[in-house]
Amino acid sequence: MFLMSSFGDLLGPQPVLLPELIDAEDAISAGTDPVAVAAQFPAASIAWAQLAEAALDRSGDEVTHDTVAAYAFARTGYHRGLDLLRRNGWKGFGPVPWAHEPNQGFLRSVGALARAARAVGETEEYARCLDLLEDCDPHAAGELGLD
Repeated sequence: MFLMSSFGDLLGPQPVLLPELIDAEDAISAGTDPVAVAAQFPAASIAWAQLAEAALDRSGDEVTHDTVAAYAFARTGYHRGLDLLRRNGWKGFGPVPWAHEPNQGFLRSVGALARAARAVGETEEYARCLDLLEDCDPHAAGELGLD
């Protein structure tokens, strides 16, 4: 009998559970401007994700300065998240569960990058982002409204 976990086979890598970035997460939760949070805590993907999502919301269906800013914010959050994932044992593959709240900044950044890439017509980047979300957690794209 072959046992599978919700994140693949039991012989695969363990899920990565990022540490809390308490000061940054508390500031975001308290409604602090994400610009101030990103400036004070540049390694906090959650601040970059929130900046990207807000810029995408402002741009609507048009490609504007906000669309391009969202792409840059999301890419920054994505790369800062990759740095943190690697420092916590991630080898470029394996589960990064959405249910673990500290992982959501990275996953939201990937989702925002997917949306921004789609908006500017970068279909290959959009597909890569969706693949990454699927690899990290099969539920993440749905949580982000990217089904």
